[in-house]
Order: sequence, then C-alpha cells, then structure tokens
Amino acid sequence: MKYIKLITSLLAMMAIFYVLNTKLGSLPPLGKFLAPSEGIWQNETDDSTNGIVSINGLEDEVTVHYDAQLIPHVFAKNDYDLYKAQGYITAKHRLWQMEFQTFAAAGRISEIIGEKGLNFDRAQRRKGMLFGAENSLEVIKNDPEALKYLEAYSDGVNAYISQLQPENYPVEYKLLGYQPEAWSIDKTMNLLMYMTDMLCGRDSDLEYTNMLRKFGKERFDLLFPDFFDVNDPVIPSEKDWSFIDVEMTETPLGELPLDSISETMEKPHPNNGSNNWAVAPQKSYSGNAILANDPHLGLKLPSIWFVMQLSSPNQNVFGATLPGALGIIIGFNNDISWGVTNATRDVKDWYKIEFQDKTRKAYKYDNAWKKTSVRIEEIKIRDKKTYIDSVIYTHHGPVSYDHTFKSNDEKKGYAMKWAGHTGHNFTKLFLNLNKGKNYDDYLNAISNHVAPAQNFAFASTKGDIALWVQGQFPNKWEGQGKFLLDGSNPEHDWQSFIPKEFNAHIKNPERGFVGSANQHPVDESYPFYVFNDGYGTYRNRVINDYFRARETVNIQDFKNLQNNNFNLKAKELVPFMLEKMETPALTENEQLLLNHVRHWNFNNSIDNVGPSIWSTWIKHLYRMTWDEFNVEDEALKTPFIYQTIYMLKNHPNDPFMDIVETPEKETAIDLFSLSFKAASKELNEWKTENGDYEWKNYKGAYVGHLLQALPAFSRFDIPVGGDRNTVNASDVNHGPSWRMIVEMSSPPKAYGIYPGGQSGNPGSVYYDNFIDDWAAGNYYDLLFMQDQNTTEGVTSTQKLTPKQ
Repeated sequence: MKYIKLITSLLAMMAIFYVLNTKLGSLPPLGKFLAPSEGIWQNETDDSTNGIVSINGLEDEVTVHYDAQLIPHVFAKNDYDLYKAQGYITAKHRLWQMEFQTFAAAGRISEIIGEKGLNFDRAQRRKGMLFGAENSLEVIKNDPEALKYLEAYSDGVNAYISQLQPENYPVEYKLLGYQPEAWSIDKTMNLLMYMTDMLCGRDSDLEYTNMLRKFGKERFDLLFPDFFDVNDPVIPSEKDWSFIDVEMTETPLGELPLDSISETMEKPHPNNGSNNWAVAPQKSYSGNAILANDPHLGLKLPSIWFVMQLSSPNQNVFGATLPGALGIIIGFNNDISWGVTNATRDVKDWYKIEFQDKTRKAYKYDNAWKKTSVRIEEIKIRDKKTYIDSVIYTHHGPVSYDHTFKSNDEKKGYAMKWAGHTGHNFTKLFLNLNKGKNYDDYLNAISNHVAPAQNFAFASTKGDIALWVQGQFPNKWEGQGKFLLDGSNPEHDWQSFIPKEFNAHIKNPERGFVGSANQHPVDESYPFYVFNDGYGTYRNRVINDYFRARETVNIQDFKNLQNNNFNLKAKELVPFMLEKMETPALTENEQLLLNHVRHWNFNNSIDNVGPSIWSTWIKHLYRMTWDEFNVEDEALKTPFIYQTIYMLKNHPNDPFMDIVETPEKETAIDLFSLSFKAASKELNEWKTENGDYEWKNYKGAYVGHLLQALPAFSRFDIPVGGDRNTVNASDVNHGPSWRMIVEMSSPPKAYGIYPGGQSGNPGSVYYDNFIDDWAAGNYYDLLFMQDQNTTEGVTSTQKLTPKQ
C-alpha cells in the first residue's frame, strides 16, 4: 500500500510540475502565476499610500490624503495637475478595470480572451461604438481646455503604468497573461461610449415590428400603450406646457415595413436605471435643500464607481467617478449637488435598407440610389488570425444587420440611427458641473448634453432645486421610432430636434420636491411625441407618495427611502389574486404557502418568506400569460409587467390568457392557481436542496467579478432586501451601485456607500469592505475636506511631486 501511495504522490508531483510550467490555452503558465516573486502573492495588499512619488510633467506638488475608506482627497494648485493626479491615483487603484472596460467598449475583448470574444467584438463594432467615440473626440479637439485636461489625465495614468514592473501588475493581467498598454484619450472616449450604450438598452423597434405584423395594431396597442393608465411622471402633471410654440412634425403617409427578424444583438441590462430626488428648504428639517441619488447598474467587482475628492483653487468637488473618466460624475461641491437617472426617451431607431445589389455599394433613398461607405473593422484575436469585418454605413448610421451578420438576405439590411453616434463633449459637461455655483451654471453645464438621455436632478445652498430631462431629442411624428422605419423614405428621417429650452423640466415646484425613477417623463399634455419604453411605474409612485405624505423630511428619512423595500407591484396584484383564485384544488402544503402570502406585509425584507413565494409565483404567472411569445425563430417582446397586471385584472378572459399547449381554454383566474402550484413545486424543490427560503437565502444576491469565471474574486449570498421594482432596487446582481445623500448646508454634509470597495485588488481589505454595510442599509459620513492642512479623518498622506 505504501508503494502505491508513493507512486501516486510522484505522479501528482510530475503533473503539477507540468501544469505549472505549461501554457494552457489562453491562460499563462500557472507556475508563473503562483510564483512568490512575481505571481498573485505580490498582489496581497495595496501599494503604500504614504511617501513621495515623482511624476513627469507636474507643474507643482499635489497632496493626496486618504481617509479610513481609502477615499483619496486630491489637493492641487492648478487644474492641470489636479487631473493628472486624478489619472495617476485612479490607475493606482483600478488600472485593470479601467482598461478592461475600454477594451469591451471598443470591441477588443478577443485580444484578451481569444476567439470566444469574437461575436461580442463584432456586435460592438457594428453598433458603431468606435464610430461614436471618434466623432466625440473630433468635437473635443475644438475645445482646448477639455482636450488639455483629458491629456493631463491620460499622462497621469501612463505615469503610473510606467512605474509598474511585471510583478506588480494587477492580478487579472497575470491570470490572463497580458500586460497593460499605454492609456490615451481614445480610451476615455470609448469608456464614455460604453456608458452611453449601457444606458440606452431599451430599444425594441425590431421586436415591436414583428409583433405588429403578428398580432395587428389593435392588439399591439392594448399590450404596449404609449401611456399606462396610471402615470405619475417625472415632471408634475400640473406643469403648463402652453408656452411651447414649436411646430410638431406631421405624420407621413404610407405603410411601415413589416419585416421579420429572428435574432437581435445582445442588449444592455433592461433595468439599468436609477432613483434621484431633491427637497426644497421648506420641506427640509433644517431649511437646507437635500439631494439623493442611487444609480441602478450591474453590481460588479471592482465596482463601477470610484469615489474621490478633487480640489484646486478653481473647485472643490466630491463624489463618484468612472475609472477612466475625467472629473466627478455624480456628486457635489460647496455650492451645488447633482444626480442622474436614465430618462425614458427614444434616441435609437432602426431603418430597413434596400441595397441596389449584393455589392451593397448603394442603397435606395428618395427614389434614387445613394452611395454607401464601408468601415473596415480589424478585430485582433489572441493566438489567431485577425478577423476583418466590413461594416456598411448609410446616412442613417451603421448597417448593424446584413447578410454577414444575422441575416441571409444579400439585398437587405437594418441600419441604426442613434444619438450616441453624434459627436458631443461629455467631458465639458462634468468639468462645468464640478465647478458650478448656482442653477444657471448647472443649466449651462447640461445644456449641450446629447446622449444618453438623462434626468439631471439639482440642489444648491441657495435653496434651489430642479430637474431637467436632458439630451438631444428628435422632434418625431406620432409613432416614429416605435417600429422599423423605411430607410428609403426621407420623411422617415429625423426631421428636426426639440429645442433644448423645451425639454421637459421643473424648477422649485410648489410641492417642494423633484424626483425621477425612470418613469414616463411627462403627462399627455406635453406636445412632443414621447412613448412608453416600459420602465415600471412602481418606484416613482412610492417615492412621490412618500414625500407627499410628509411636511418635512430629514436625513434619516432619505436613508429609509433609499432602502425602502415596499413592494407596490405585489400590493396591486396579490389581493386581487387571493380574492379571485380557486383554492380547494390546492394541497395542504400549497395552502400553507398561500397562507404565508395572505399574511405578508408586501415588504421585501431579508427575513421574510413572502417575497420568495411572490417572486416565484409572478415568474410562472408571467410565463404562462405570455406563452404565445415563446417563438424560437422570431424576435418578440413580451409586455411590460405593469401592463401584464392590468391585463390580468381588467381582461381576465382575453385569448392571451389561454395556455397554448393545453386543450382547455384558461382564463386569468385559472392561471392564478396553475402558476401558484408551479411556484410551490419549485419552492419545495429548492427547500429540499438549499434549506429555508427566507428572502436573504432564496434571492441569492451576489456581486461578481468583471471576469465572470472568477468566483474567488466575487461575493455571494449577500443578505440584501428589495427587488427590481422596489425603491431599494436590489436584484440578484443588479441594483443601487452608489447611494449618495447630500444636505446643502455650508459646507455640505454628505453620506454615501456602494457595494464594493475602493481597491481593485482582490487581495486588499479595501476590495469589498463596503458590501456588508451597503446590504444592511448603512452609510459612511463622507469626509468633505475644506483645507488640505486639515488632518482630522486622514489616515495617510502621499505627495506627488514634479520629476526633476
């Protein structure tokens, strides 16, 4: 026996030696990865945040104080040094993340992971991501100040990269076997395009067109109305729009093309959204305006946000920034604060293109043949030959779908018209906001914003509050852009844009608060065409009712609201189902589960089983209701959850309630019982394998590493309440990515937290140290330093000095 053990150990040692010194696929030799001198062990802790670092090109000394949360407070004597320091410090803590995201944006993932990334990269190129980034860079080149600061930021990133040795590379570089490349302004432009795309993921023109063809206009309008029957819009309904005197675009004659497409590109998460609100002094406990914001995005490690303070003689600003972007994106200074949410405006349309022949050198337009252009996309693939993709461009935009990509017709294609392709100076917006001192400065900063469409909330120390639905919005004819448009018809082009001063907005409303939760921006009295893109109408009503019910609110009220788990969606359907459904056919176990629901207070708290039962029940009910849409060879869009509940309650005998695969003719009442039985079966099976299905267990919330295949760098089983329709919109791996509350006192007092940590290094205690407090609804008092000589709250200090 001992000889068998000896031989087994010897064979194991030989296998380990081979694996550790052999490159396996796209992975580096694991021996190098694990080597004490240069492998993962070098990444156990962060580099020092003390001492002196010399940087090329600095004009003067920069002081960087760190607090207990590893938040850097950067003090520079001029803005050029400030932004160079921002680039250096951000790269120091988040280099791999900021570069990896720009590779994803630019369609370059194949360079890192090989052929598996090719389809993703092709889709990115065919969406025109590089095209849009290049257009914006051309605009910025006409702005010497923005260009100067972008170059300073880029130089700061490269100053950090130049100091790195291979043993100090972030661990992901070692794991994937590649090294960082020099930063450039292009990368920042790519990152901003990545965010623009991420916040513009709800276009369904092609799917809607399939449905219009399949079910007809009357049925389509029932399922997808432009307005829900309940509408509590971003801009209060009492807003008077009679001052708008712009001519509306007339609807052209003719039919829409009713083509059928079987598959569309993968889209950003449909629930990318946010909450923001602000209360005026008369509604504040202290007489100071108060603002809050919590953007809802995919929850990743490293976090999408990096928090910092940037101070120079021209500004003193604090908040969350995107690693790779200049300035503060969501934050405050001594005079103003701002927060953003996704605005429900359609700025992406699709056009059917008819090519003259299979060469695709011309396409039909205005009864003539108009020349196309071709953009050659060279996609480098790790360990493989470069892939060449030819993307046709029309005056509408890139032909994302043609016979080389998810289409078999050589003489037909689908072109994308997207405001995101329009060159715009995203950097200037935040440079101006960061330095803003009043409402006029805020309005000037956002006035030229193009895309993505955003709701910019505002509050100031002077007591003003405001909210603008901002972007460059086409002045569309009624119905334009909801379905596939005719690329040959000039009347289907965007005819003009809504003048910016007529974008929906409100300042200092009588009700004493402003807010948005991605709901419909306006009511039907707004003269321009705006259709419903399906964000729920639950969070916004809970938020608005919360403020309407209170004469004054304080900071704790704001915290309570951001962490509010009340499930209005369930409240509006469950009592109806309990009243109508037939229960005698339920088993004893099913009756027990139903009893839990009867006694549920509609709060998605972590120690409750009610939300677990509800989430499973509504999932099965939704699928049974819309089983007609389960068609493999046709891209369709199921109705939004609000309209689903409307149909169940108001049209219980509609033919859609019938289950296609059964001979019986089911109604909504039947579906209530059938779906509950299916949910009970799933819950009991889950309980057998996993134990009790309290919400904290059943939900299975997690924050995953950007590389999904790295569970060791992720956090699982996070006990956080809420769901995608509660104000605390914490879904399984999606939700409040940065909670911020700012009271506009002098100086402002602020509170914030996000589900991650400041460091991008999985070996650091600062990698995920915020998550538990975030899940529990706790906040950190944000240290907004007014003087670099202040030492209170400072845990370490680093000096950046000009290299001699």
